[in-house]
Amino acid sequence: MHCMKAPAAAPPALTLDNIRPVLERIVSFIDEGVIITSVAGQVLYHNPSSIELLNLPGDNPIESLSDLNGFDLQQAIEEAGDSDADDHRISRFQRFSHQYDNAGSIRIIEFSTGLISLEDGRTRLRLVLLSDRTDQLQLNSILHSRNHFGIITSNAEMRSLIARAHQVAGARAAVLLQGESGTGKTLFARMIHQLGSRARGPFVEVNCSAIPEGLLESELFGHIKGAFTGATQDRAGRFQAADGGTLFLDEIGEMPLHLQAKLLRAAQDQQFEPVGSDETISVDVRIIAACNRSLREMVRQNRFRADLYYRLAVVALELPPLRQRRGDIPLLARHFIDRFARFGYPDNVELTAAARSLLLGYHWPGNVRELENAIEHGIICAVSGKIRVESLPSHLSEGIEPAGPATAADGESERERILRALQAANGVRSAAAASLGIDRSTLWRRMKRLGLQ
Repeated sequence: MHCMKAPAAAPPALTLDNIRPVLERIVSFIDEGVIITSVAGQVLYHNPSSIELLNLPGDNPIESLSDLNGFDLQQAIEEAGDSDADDHRISRFQRFSHQYDNAGSIRIIEFSTGLISLEDGRTRLRLVLLSDRTDQLQLNSILHSRNHFGIITSNAEMRSLIARAHQVAGARAAVLLQGESGTGKTLFARMIHQLGSRARGPFVEVNCSAIPEGLLESELFGHIKGAFTGATQDRAGRFQAADGGTLFLDEIGEMPLHLQAKLLRAAQDQQFEPVGSDETISVDVRIIAACNRSLREMVRQNRFRADLYYRLAVVALELPPLRQRRGDIPLLARHFIDRFARFGYPDNVELTAAARSLLLGYHWPGNVRELENAIEHGIICAVSGKIRVESLPSHLSEGIEPAGPATAADGESERERILRALQAANGVRSAAAASLGIDRSTLWRRMKRLGLQ
């Protein structure tokens, strides 16, 4: 006799009670803030992101919409005329914005709120969603400003350098731009030219490292026919081409010493002789030079003439690397996404929170140029319009050193790991969490337990 198999137990029916723990985990992980309140504004629930977006201490729960760290959202709702008198399942959502000072940096938080009805049809709750709109609004402001000439930044040091560039643009004095490769020296040179009285004159760029040493003198000063083998006709150099405008000498540190004396005379007297000629040519040229190393240190090492250095560095501007202005990374990423869309790449592409954290935690040795390449890679490899961690170049993940898993039994070392991760990420919690291999909510809870709020 065959034994009958007992029928498999039916899976439990999906109910709100069954999925509530899953929903809570999801809501606690997302970057957007979520607050649920009574109609009167008493807070019933909020996720950890709400605390961070409002710049509140981690152990200070939100109790009322009337005091969201200095912003009375309840009053704003009442003044807008929103009420719970209608019978719709969801009321119209309203949007309000408020500025918050987060460690000296202004953040713009957008609140989106509306009333929702529960299943009983009688109970109504208010849903409040919080989003950080700082990056997009700042980017829009920068892109619509004619004073930045394509330089995307909200960094205080960079803004100070832009202001100084405005000051010196109208003068004739030489300007020396120093900074790592990819920090924007060419953009600054063009901005200074465009802001000055020579804007209608030529802007001539010479990369001193890209021209063979034997041809550099001829490239700069020109030559006459027969001056050397292959000189079949007279040729004007870059100094003459820049007459009445600006000559931008990029990678000036690569200029050989024997040419530096001739460059000094041309910069100082605005006169020179083409190669093979005794004729003196006079020009009116402003020089902007750039170097990715310290020219002052090269002077100490006798690799650069001191008199030429002081002639070129009448005004010296030091551009910070991208790792020292991490707040610009989201702005630049959004800018590159929008710009690539104009070149035929997919539009409406977005960064996931994890990808954004990875970008914020990477050290960027190639600076803005490397970020641009990474974003292009991310757009090409995006999944369903989302740039994910796996969409970005693999070396970005390798550039963040995981601090290893933290355990409660090792309280002191866990504290040190978190502090080290926060310091490496310049205080950006999402980036610190990514480097620790945990989500931001977990980091928030551990910081609270260790008294690091």
